[in-house]
Amino acid sequence: MMFTLSAEQTDFGGVLHEYLGAGKRDLAALGVDEVTDPVDLVVVFEELGHHAVEGPLIESLAVLPALGAGPGSVAFPPVVPHAVEADHYFLVDGDTLHEASPTAELSSVDPARRLVELTAGQVVATGVPAERAFDLGVLTCSAQLLGLGRAMLEMTTAHAGARTQFGKPVGQFQAVKHHLANVLIGLEMARPLIYGAAVTLTARDVSAAKVAASDAAWAAARTALQVHGAIGYTAEHELGRFLLQARALRTAWGSPSMHRARVLEAL
Repeated sequence: MMFTLSAEQTDFGGVLHEYLGAGKRDLAALGVDEVTDPVDLVVVFEELGHHAVEGPLIESLAVLPALGAGPGSVAFPPVVPHAVEADHYFLVDGDTLHEASPTAELSSVDPARRLVELTAGQVVATGVPAERAFDLGVLTCSAQLLGLGRAMLEMTTAHAGARTQFGKPVGQFQAVKHHLANVLIGLEMARPLIYGAAVTLTARDVSAAKVAASDAAWAAARTALQVHGAIGYTAEHELGRFLLQARALRTAWGSPSMHRARVLEAL
């Protein structure tokens, strides 16, 4: 499959990158909350990951609009049993969408991504496209992981060029070069799977994209921490929030093993 982003999509990604890079987070000001096309959503979520933007973004911008609901957070038991903390909650039961209430706050590997248990309330709608909404959640999570991986590779490459050992930058050592090259290869292999899944939106393709993106972001995180040293995991260092978000999203919307099984079932 040959796939190339349109000039408009590329420009939009560039505008969003600059907007988020300036510290701005009002996504509605750019019309991001009106984006519904899966490919456009991938463009958006790669940049959201690239800047480690926090919040129930997958739920509010991709999943709930597909279910015909307003912004908030949502759970899809049993695969997504808990919801990200938000102002408004929903719960999907088969093809029925319920309003929901939080009953308990749960600990999370990413303190900025707090989770809550939900209790189902009144029925909002029946016959909702739950499978498509779930796959959009998986797809956009994959794109966010791709963006996180990109950012961590960029930070690690810059650090390797600035940090010196034995009188020269550590980035000049062959072993470090190999680690960084392997991360880049993993990210570039995941990218076409994610965009291909955005075009087909089949369960097999979406799950394959999630596996590739999870593995690529995880490799980027491990390499980043190894090259930075322990300082990269501290709250004071910028890398820390990328590591934590990548760790949380790696298993969000289905673990890698769950998605590998889903691909196998589709073969």
